[in-house]
Amino acid sequence: MKKTTKLLAMTLAMVMTACTLTACGGGSSKGNTITFGTNAEFPPFEYVTSNGVIGEYDGIDMAIAKQLAESNGMTAAVENMEFDSLLVALQNGQIDAVIAGMTATDERKETVDFSTPYYTATQVMIVKEDSDIAAATDMADKKICVIQGYTGEICVQDMGYTYEAFKKGTEAVMELVNGKCDVVVIDSATAQKYVGDNEGLKIVEDPSAFESEEYAIAVQKGNTELLDKINKSIDKMLADGTINELAVKYTEEATAE
Repeated sequence: MKKTTKLLAMTLAMVMTACTLTACGGGSSKGNTITFGTNAEFPPFEYVTSNGVIGEYDGIDMAIAKQLAESNGMTAAVENMEFDSLLVALQNGQIDAVIAGMTATDERKETVDFSTPYYTATQVMIVKEDSDIAAATDMADKKICVIQGYTGEICVQDMGYTYEAFKKGTEAVMELVNGKCDVVVIDSATAQKYVGDNEGLKIVEDPSAFESEEYAIAVQKGNTELLDKINKSIDKMLADGTINELAVKYTEEATAE
């Protein structure tokens, strides 16, 4: 009888421990917290500040992440890392989801599942105000800078141009400001932020060369429980105008600074 009682107690303890580790169906590997991976070098979507909406992190994506978590009775946490590491960290279970101005490409869809798109963007070129670059074809004999892993890099690769890739957008833009490159290819909303922060720069658009792209949140392949929660929240925020309001708010703040 003592052996049976002891065995039962051990079994219950193991079950309770397992529940703690797996969140007992809570939709996150970390209990009531959903951990988002991001690359906080992409204003106005994600950046570091002294008083962010999630700790030191702020931006359109961070505000969306916070509301998404709260609407599901959860708390949002953020892991900041290099953009190229995000999907690896997601597949390894280090994070629960990725929200980082990430385009839902066919290649990425092979390894992760994406939510309903929440933002449509396009690539543009940042150049100096006296630049003769007026279209993407004008970059052929120019020194081009991109951010590693971003859509701009993919676009320039597809055009067959040589380029230099940087880890951070600020580094690429400073190359342009300092006259060490001729053009930076980057997302339109982020370009507005950098042009507003640095005198003597302008944005050049070329819709014929850069197609629109859709940002979405990535989760582990097959994690339908979490994906369903995310999609329901995104659908609601799109329907009631919340995401549009956040996009306008952060974009206006970025260009006003």
